[in-house]
Amino acid sequence: MSYGLTTEQKLLRDTLKQINARYSPRDYIRGLERDQAYPYELYQAWVDAGLIGVAFPEAYGGSGGSILDLAIIVEEIAYNSIDFQMAFGGTLFCGLNILRKGTEEQKAYWLPKLISGERRMSISISEPDAGSDVAALRTRATRQGSDLLVSGQKIWNTGAGARENTLNVYVRTNPDVEQRKGISLVLIDNDMPGVAFKKLDMLGRRCTGTYEVFFNDVRISEDRIIGGENKGWECLLSGLQVERIVSASGCCGAAQAAVDLASAYAQERKQFGRPIGSNQAIAHMLADMQTETAAARALLWHAASMVAAGEEAFLEITMAKHKAAENYVNVANMGMQIMGGFGYSKEFDMERHYRDSRASTIAAGTSQIQRNLIAGMMGHKVK
Repeated sequence: MSYGLTTEQKLLRDTLKQINARYSPRDYIRGLERDQAYPYELYQAWVDAGLIGVAFPEAYGGSGGSILDLAIIVEEIAYNSIDFQMAFGGTLFCGLNILRKGTEEQKAYWLPKLISGERRMSISISEPDAGSDVAALRTRATRQGSDLLVSGQKIWNTGAGARENTLNVYVRTNPDVEQRKGISLVLIDNDMPGVAFKKLDMLGRRCTGTYEVFFNDVRISEDRIIGGENKGWECLLSGLQVERIVSASGCCGAAQAAVDLASAYAQERKQFGRPIGSNQAIAHMLADMQTETAAARALLWHAASMVAAGEEAFLEITMAKHKAAENYVNVANMGMQIMGGFGYSKEFDMERHYRDSRASTIAAGTSQIQRNLIAGMMGHKVK
């Protein structure tokens, strides 16, 4: 199977490179991270270029692109900073859930707002006692007439505090049935009465922001339930394929950036009268970094191509996510070693890759969960 880009996909990639060069130069990225500020200007550039609408049908203002197009977009976004991928991906994942599970009225109302940039969206799933065990969530929504009152606490919510943002919150609507059967997906604007959030001080990925969110009797109408009451688990599962492909794409793009940074440094840095890249120990590290990054990307494109062709690809997607995440952590670590003290300095971007990469094996499903899933699909049920 060929993974070569079409003419249109090459143009899409070139457009992303131009946007990166113009709207997210090095100083812009560093300033955002220093101030822990959301990339509003860059997000607007994505909107103006039509990138938010690539995954959505023309009927709602999108361009009807494929999962392969999304992989290209996210790779290029994450090449500059994987943190930016989270700003792009949050709206994307949530919007696709509405596209798959929403009513026609919900799609007609929400999707044009996302594509035009009028609204952003972010995912709100994890709780202090419900991480990998998502079904154990406790945030509840109780009926009061035709409305629902939402109360509870969420954590590790990426981008929850951004302006004009709507939280896609998984809540328990029926406590009397098996856990997975009593969950609903509801939409809550982050400025609604009863919503409070706190930005958490994280090791990396400090721009888009990671938040703890509190809901205190937040009143929403029933037209903000997506997919039907108590059907939230189906919504969650329906979005896993795209979420993990996007996660893998981001890791591949960011890993390639780390490889390129280390390689350029090894060509410029001289010790004992020659570039350090001419030392076999360094050269072999760089060769391994590039090879493993290419391998991760091949897994990603194989999985994305299967999805684009309408084939079942859960195993391939899971392997791609697992490999890409582990590889980004590994190449960032080796890049730090190659650059030595300079890599540890904030004057260079390798230390940011080192910090940002560490979340990759945790977010969108931990590496341990991915291994369990892969083993299970091989016939080995892990308990």
